[in-house]
Amino acid sequence: MTPAETGPLLDTAFWLTAGAIALLLVLSAFFSGSETALTAASRGKLRARADKGEKGAGRALAITDDNERLIGSVLLGNNLVNILATSLATALFTRLFGAEGVALATLVMTLLVLIFAEVLPKTYAITRPEAAAGLVSGPIRIVILVFAPIVSAVRAFTRGLLKLLGVETDPNAQLLAVREEIVGAITLGHSEGAVEKEDRDRILGALDLGDRTVDEIMLHRSQIEMIDAESPAIEVLQQALASPHTRLPVYRGEPENIVGVIHAKDISRAMYAAGEAAGEAGLTRALAEFDIMQVAMEPYFVPETTTLDDQMRNFLKRHTHFALVVDEYGTLQGLLTLEDILEEIVGEITDEFDMSGDENGMTRLNDGSLMVEGAMTIRDLNRAMEWNLPDEEANTIAGLVIHEAQMIPNEGQVFSFHGCRFEVMKREQNRIAQLRIRPL
Repeated sequence: MTPAETGPLLDTAFWLTAGAIALLLVLSAFFSGSETALTAASRGKLRARADKGEKGAGRALAITDDNERLIGSVLLGNNLVNILATSLATALFTRLFGAEGVALATLVMTLLVLIFAEVLPKTYAITRPEAAAGLVSGPIRIVILVFAPIVSAVRAFTRGLLKLLGVETDPNAQLLAVREEIVGAITLGHSEGAVEKEDRDRILGALDLGDRTVDEIMLHRSQIEMIDAESPAIEVLQQALASPHTRLPVYRGEPENIVGVIHAKDISRAMYAAGEAAGEAGLTRALAEFDIMQVAMEPYFVPETTTLDDQMRNFLKRHTHFALVVDEYGTLQGLLTLEDILEEIVGEITDEFDMSGDENGMTRLNDGSLMVEGAMTIRDLNRAMEWNLPDEEANTIAGLVIHEAQMIPNEGQVFSFHGCRFEVMKREQNRIAQLRIRPL
């Protein structure tokens, strides 16, 4: 093509078309970057920025409330400008190079769109999603308002089509996924070394309180230390002072019949005051006639199906931290304290009165195996060893072995399941008291 022939082609229309293509590429880059920024931005971080007074973050937060409408509007705008830019480029290159211009236009526009309208803006947006989301929130809000009728029609059509295919869309799915998002972020952060194991356990433990019930962590009734209401007061005092627990349930007749709860400090004060009032001469008689029910508190019963989250609130509301757990028939099942619930968050809380041990019922042996008390909960073992033994069918390690074996094993029996080898080391009547566990 000679200069004389080329000259008329590079006229005003040529430059206007080239300028329009460049402008459309800029708009395509804007839509691509906006989509990435607004979908990748953390709503939690946007909320924090909005609370600090950033108007852009507040707008971005409002826009992302309806992700379906947001994505529909951005994709509509992006496709419009990309298709229009490609059409103009095809016409321009056809004018310059004839039929060969179609292939050339396809190649050139693919490279331009890929580099300048996709990779470049999305890379920037993904590195600073919250800041980019705040910047584009204003223009994108206008785009959403302009395209609202078309997007609504498209959304209705796609939902109807998905319904025909058996797929139900849930507009509240994002709200319901917040907890899972937090759990996933904490777990991923721990696996990458950004979150310490103790921090992960505390956060996940707090999140799990609403999904777990009191019967999962209560002290079973067979292990509860109780006081007989008919016992002499001096024996009750001795028992209360010798016990590692400050509160002891009081029963009358049979252990199922709980009539009160005695605090060691209350009975000590009351009996000391009775002895002081009687004097040295009448001390023995005063102690013998002392009625322990005078200082017994009314027992607090809770259903075994109460969630830990609700029970913690009940403890705080009642200004107490000691409850007796009953089943649907009112039969005593166990005992629960506020400390038990807190231990599900912060881990085992021990003091000078707690039984000593290597790791709260778990002893690590030199060969890599573990000696575990049968009453140790599966959750505590999983937390300590970072295992994933299932706890749906049983709460304790002994319960898991019995469930899997479908029998009460004898001492020396060995079972292998869930990636571990379980050996029964000690059995007391019908209870597995001690197990030896080794990963396979």
